[in-house]
Amino acid sequence: MSISKYKVLLKVVELGSLTKAADALGYTQSGVSHTISSLEQEFGFLLLARSRSGVKLTVNGEQVLKTIREILKWNEHLEQEVAAILGIEVGTIHIGTFTSVSVNWLPAILKDFQQDYPNIEIELCEGDYREIEDWIADGVIDCGFLSLPTRDTLDVIPLHEDQMLVVLPTNHPLSSQTKLMLSQIEREPFIMPRKGGDDDINRILEKASIKPDIKFTAGDDYAILAMVEKGLGVSILPELVIRGQKRNLHLLELDKPCYRSLGIAVNSKRHISPATEKFLHYVERYLEVK
Repeated sequence: MSISKYKVLLKVVELGSLTKAADALGYTQSGVSHTISSLEQEFGFLLLARSRSGVKLTVNGEQVLKTIREILKWNEHLEQEVAAILGIEVGTIHIGTFTSVSVNWLPAILKDFQQDYPNIEIELCEGDYREIEDWIADGVIDCGFLSLPTRDTLDVIPLHEDQMLVVLPTNHPLSSQTKLMLSQIEREPFIMPRKGGDDDINRILEKASIKPDIKFTAGDDYAILAMVEKGLGVSILPELVIRGQKRNLHLLELDKPCYRSLGIAVNSKRHISPATEKFLHYVERYLEVK
């Protein structure tokens, strides 16, 4: 069975379309279709269900997908090990990340990393904490930034304590305060990140037994900032999200400071690829210097 066929299958699953996969891989649509059909003949069952809306895995396809990912992961490891023996640094690293890390940390980290390892390709996968956890566990990505704690099965490197701040419109009556108690915003219209990105705020609110008046739920941190700026409500966000934002907002610390703990996780430190191990060193070094 060909590794290249597995790569084609994963690209089709990722994009949900034979045509999009063909464009991404530089193949013809018929070439991708033939590759999938050939793989299905080798396995003896259908891997993809085709419809007008695209393609998706069959039940049998779902069952073998994780093993296929593992095969491709170990093949990538082997290629990197062989290249390292020959004195060549190559490979691909798939990294799970979320907006505030992508904006504030990754540009500098990737710049230094690529200067030293220009032949190692980086693929970023943006998601929320729960999606990133799942991607690591399923082998979709090699490593991912997360808010801690995370599931016990993952190996984690703690990186940074990020203070949580109350975000208010500049003309809000509470903006004259120096610090706020959570009880002071319990009856304020509240803007909450969508499910999957709300863990940090929920931990703070639950610990204080506060139930906010949630008026809006937004999927993007910077959309929340824009909504607060327009007076639609208040929110609580990490300092890293707010850093560098030139908006008409008022930021206040909580009277009992709260933090989100950021880290980077892998499935197993013992089984990471050489390229991923190098990248983790650059991440740790960057956060040590800051």
